[in-house]
Amino acid sequence: MTGNNGNRREDLAADIKRQFGTEATKRFLRSLPAFRTEADIPEHFRDLLNRLDGIEASVAGGQRRQ
Repeated sequence: MTGNNGNRREDLAADIKRQFGTEATKRFLRSLPAFRTEADIPEHFRDLLNRLDGIEASVAGGQRRQ
């Protein structure tokens, strides 16, 4: 694999990650049944999901600063 091909793969991977993080994509995914959260999940699971969201946001924020 040449360096140029490797750079293109990295650029493509970064672009895909960026697109999955857009608000429009998140809104679309939430509209799909498989990605919708149940309203009646136990509170401890809701807390864990909220913690996961916070961790993902902080990791994503840290990656943007680099």
